[in-house]
Amino acid sequence: MSIFPKYIPQSDPPLPPWETLPTMYDLPSDNPEEPGLPDYFHFLQPLLLYLTFQPINWNPELVFSAADLNLYYDLQHPLWYKRPDWFGVVGVEKQYQGEDLRLSYVTWQEPANPFVIVELLSPGTEDEDLGNTQNATDKPPTKWEVYERILRVPYYIVFSRYTDELQAFQLVGGHYEPMNLTDGRLLMPEIGLSLGLWQGSFRDIERLWLRWFTLAGELIPEPAEEARQAKQEAEQAKRKAAQLAERLRQLGVNPDDLEELL
Repeated sequence: MSIFPKYIPQSDPPLPPWETLPTMYDLPSDNPEEPGLPDYFHFLQPLLLYLTFQPINWNPELVFSAADLNLYYDLQHPLWYKRPDWFGVVGVEKQYQGEDLRLSYVTWQEPANPFVIVELLSPGTEDEDLGNTQNATDKPPTKWEVYERILRVPYYIVFSRYTDELQAFQLVGGHYEPMNLTDGRLLMPEIGLSLGLWQGSFRDIERLWLRWFTLAGELIPEPAEEARQAKQEAEQAKRKAAQLAERLRQLGVNPDDLEELL
């Protein structure tokens, strides 16, 4: 039984959809038809994308990204949604209307659609993720159709952990065109970032990961990497100070005396 009436009475003039259609508080944030949790890779890979998605030309307070969050997209069918493995948006606050954590992302309640979406291939979703399936007219559209034709997401990325294959598509003239790699990365100059594959250890797991870089190809560090780097720099500075002190002693100068003078 539907939780909504067959029709919504309209005022004259009609109210805008964000005032009449359901909000994230009204729409389900789970999927009862898909019980169970994704595999561990589906947790770690979106986490790495989340931690390194830092567009350099946007205020960090106006950058939002999420994994495995319901994405509602159709004004005429407000119960239809997709659930991207990860997506990033610029131009929106981190909290819904600046005051609450999102239960889902309802496009008609938000100031911007996703800028980039990443899907992680699995055997059961590969055809839909790559636009190789077509649904009946009375069924919801495929992910590809939603991202390309309805939400018009500028960048759509598909990555397979089974083959380590990266496929990327950019919206050109209203439809997706395959993207070319530049130095092994996908350039997104609008946000000052690039996306590419990186061989390394994340959360103590060594493999090939998808992560964000600067346009020049420098890694965007995640917090654990920043902490290690800060520790290494502090240790290096300490060693240099010890070396300088020893050199002064060799020259007959007591470093402690210099500290007292300073």
